Amino acid sequence: MISISSNLNIMIKAAEKASKSIIRDFGEVEKLQVSKKGPKDFVTKTDKNVEKILIEELSKIKKNYSFLSEEVGKINNKDRENIWIIDPIDGTTNFLHGIPHFAISIALQSNKEIVSGLIFDPIKDEMYYSEKDKGAFLNNQRLRVSKKSSLDDCLFSSNHEGVKFSNLNMRYSGSAALDLAYVASGRFDGYFHNKINLWDIAAGALMVKESGGIVNDINKFSINNIDIRAFSGAINDKMLENLKNF
Repeated sequence: MISISSNLNIMIKAAEKASKSIIRDFGEVEKLQVSKKGPKDFVTKTDKNVEKILIEELSKIKKNYSFLSEEVGKINNKDRENIWIIDPIDGTTNFLHGIPHFAISIALQSNKEIVSGLIFDPIKDEMYYSEKDKGAFLNNQRLRVSKKSSLDDCLFSSNHEGVKFSNLNMRYSGSAALDLAYVASGRFDGYFHNKINLWDIAAGALMVKESGGIVNDINKFSINNIDIRAFSGAINDKMLENLKNF
């Protein structure tokens, strides 16, 4: 068993508890797809419910830590140097359409640096996690980025704009958190996206770095307007050159 910090242990337990609600509601969403009303209102309730569970669980032991979350925004508690960064369902549109590709994302920012990250895909039961200077893991297996050096052999992910811009082998999965987790695990060779939110990428950015990849300095951007570039070391320079006009 990998040795993990108490903070990461709390994150894992919170994600596991919240995932039960997601899995149950996802089954309902699949049924709602064929109804006239559609699942939009239901998904909004799921997002808020998952966020509530995560905040409650993370606050049980670390009572003074602050929060930054997609749904409620900032919650400033006594300790403003330690901030939980949460995306209750990253890949909400996939969830909304009954597509089983979404994740819970939790990161811990301490003194303006991401020190712990977790991305949990509840449908595939894949728990990605990392801590600063301790590596990145998927269900206790150490992760390493791809070693491919030819861009033609690589597979990349981005959003709609990124896919349109690039003539490389591209995917648009709809979940930035899982895209970055896939870069960390070598499934994708890189990920890039402009004007994205911190809660979408905080955990994943640490994961890529801890699995041997390179991520640009996201701290120089505002929290809801980040341009991220995350690649394996073997192709980082080539991709930065490839994307200089993006």
